[in-house]
Amino acid sequence: METTMTLKDLPIGVPAVITAVGGEGALRLRFLDMGMIPGTRVQVQKVAPMGNPIQILIRGYELTLRTEDAALIAVRKLEEADR
Repeated sequence: METTMTLKDLPIGVPAVITAVGGEGALRLRFLDMGMIPGTRVQVQKVAPMGNPIQILIRGYELTLRTEDAALIAVRKLEEADR
């Protein structure tokens, strides 16, 4: 069973795969330049005390995103068999 959500809603420590990259123009290109490409594995590592920003692990490096930006990245949780 697939669970689709945004990166903003992904629980800490749960591995997922990017399914779609939202945003328009320069913002979408910036996401793609940072390695947020559909099919890429991603995991939320930390969330700031007030909920903004979040820190993710993607392609072997840590990246900090505003929650508004994280809400534009669609992800699918990886099931045990996919890990």
